[in-house]
Amino acid sequence: MENTPHPRAGRKEWTALGVLMLPLLLVSMDVSVLYFAIPYVSQDLEPSATQQLWILDMYGFVLAGLLISMGALGDRIGRRGLVLAGAVLFGAASVAAAYAHTAELLIFARALLGLGGAALMPSTLALIRNLFHDEKQRGKAVTLWTAVMTMGISLGPVVSGLLLEHFWWGAVFLINLPAMVLLLVLVPFLVPEFTSPKRERFDLPSSVLSLGAVLLFIYGVKEVARHGYEPLPVLAIGAGLVLGLVFVRRQKHLAHPMIDLELLGRRTFGGPVFANLLAMFATVGMAVFLTQYLQSVLGLSPFTAALWSLVPTAGVAVMAPAGAVLARRVDRAYVMGGGFLLSACGFLWLTQVRPDSALWFTLAGVSLYVGGLVAAMILANELALGAAPPERAGSAAAVLESGQELGGALGMAILGSIGAAVYTRDMAGALPSGVPQAEAVRETLGGATAAAAQLTDGSADAVLAAARDAFTHGMNLAAVGAAVVMAGAALFSFTWLRGAGTTTRAADPSAGLAITTRGSRAATRAR
Repeated sequence: MENTPHPRAGRKEWTALGVLMLPLLLVSMDVSVLYFAIPYVSQDLEPSATQQLWILDMYGFVLAGLLISMGALGDRIGRRGLVLAGAVLFGAASVAAAYAHTAELLIFARALLGLGGAALMPSTLALIRNLFHDEKQRGKAVTLWTAVMTMGISLGPVVSGLLLEHFWWGAVFLINLPAMVLLLVLVPFLVPEFTSPKRERFDLPSSVLSLGAVLLFIYGVKEVARHGYEPLPVLAIGAGLVLGLVFVRRQKHLAHPMIDLELLGRRTFGGPVFANLLAMFATVGMAVFLTQYLQSVLGLSPFTAALWSLVPTAGVAVMAPAGAVLARRVDRAYVMGGGFLLSACGFLWLTQVRPDSALWFTLAGVSLYVGGLVAAMILANELALGAAPPERAGSAAAVLESGQELGGALGMAILGSIGAAVYTRDMAGALPSGVPQAEAVRETLGGATAAAAQLTDGSADAVLAAARDAFTHGMNLAAVGAAVVMAGAALFSFTWLRGAGTTTRAADPSAGLAITTRGSRAATRAR
């Protein structure tokens, strides 16, 4: 059979991709956009401590919990239509959040933002599968998608700090509106609709089970990371795992499952999902430390710290295209493994950071690990998206993104717990006697900073110095943990994913796809 090349995308498809990147950027920015605005929100709305936590977390909880459901829904009713509906909801919720006059209304608006974001995110990645049929072009498009998603989280605090210097806190939400209007105007003309040719029923019980499993698990993990062992968060984790098992068992017996378990079991899809989970474990787990280090240890203002935190994107700008080029010449498993090893070296670099280290030294280590991780994640996303059948690309994208959310929650809990344990142990022997709020000082760096502000004698400097040393030591050991996980991710890539990107090319030279079946349903698998 002759090798028939895929049709190449033209200017219209690349323009459509640019339009689809706008909601992706804003959805990822909204994860972190309230970090600087929360003091102003607290002053205006006077939320309780619990309400303040829900204002911050509600968006991420709902987004993570609904990704799988929205990915499956887009496959069934049409991805372009779901993107448009998500844009309308995201825009309306942004207005509601901006003008919320009570904490309860803001929490509700953040939940609606999460629902809109869940409708947008998997569909934008899945539509790449429809817009770009040529393998090389699709690889470039996935590279851009991953870079935009990563940069959005970093840009959130910067945009928030800039807006808050000139406007009230609601402006951090209203910035979403122009992009959503542009999306609604251009998408119908630039993006083709895609609906699964098979009329598959949307299973509402599966949607409820997946939502409950993800919400309970992530909530429990985050609470354990914040406060240590408590019965309620541990019960939430257990309940989430039980619901997850029920969800998986249900998928095995459905004619039209929400998640194709056979696809998840393939190394060309399940392998990249696991690799992405490990990558986000390290990324999110260390981000908690780096934010506090820049502000509370080095003493940078929030806005200055946010600006400096953009420096590591230089590593992304170098490593992302370099990884894509290398993957055309050698097995992508080796390139992914090399990216993970490079990130492990970056984390080991951070083990040498001290409270008085130069800023450039810290940022160099961060640039190293961020560049390696993004290079690996881009190739993992491309491999997984190519392995998914076109009619299931939305569900596949949602599984990828849900894995990332779970990895981030686990990283925050495990690496955060390592840092907290080291901090508490070091402070137990270093704290001067007679310090007010000693318990709070021994628990967190923030507590130590607040207590030191109440001291007028030289003991304030002693408390701050001890807390900064203890915190940095905890960050060093958390970086060791991240480096170990990245070394494991590299080994996993070298062994499990070797040859995964090339094994099916010979089987189907006309399309680069291998056809398998599951019952009466055709499943398409790239490379």
